[in-house]
Amino acid sequence: MLKKNYSKTGQVCRVTFKLPAEVEANEAAIVGEFNDWTPESMKKLKDGTFSVTVSLDAEQDYRFRYLLDGERWENDWAADDYRTNEHGTEDSIVTV
Repeated sequence: MLKKNYSKTGQVCRVTFKLPAEVEANEAAIVGEFNDWTPESMKKLKDGTFSVTVSLDAEQDYRFRYLLDGERWENDWAADDYRTNEHGTEDSIVTV
C-alpha cells in the first residue's frame, strides 16, 4: 500500500510504503531507484505489517521492490504501475 503526502510546494512527496502481515516475514526492506537499490529496513508494527516513509522528488516515477527475510522479492500489490526489469521479472512503480 502506498500513501502519499506532498509538501506545501509540491516539489517533494513523503511516500509511506506499507506491507500487509500476510507476507509472513520476519524482516522486510524496501529497495529501489531512490536508494540506489540498497535495502532499507522497514519497521515491523505490532499488527505484523511493515512500514517505512521515504521523501521523494515529485513529478517522477520510481522503480522499487520489497526484499523479505533477505531472500524473497515481492512487488507492492497496490503499486501505481509495473514495469519489466532486466531480470525478466517486474518492478513496482510509484508515481509522485
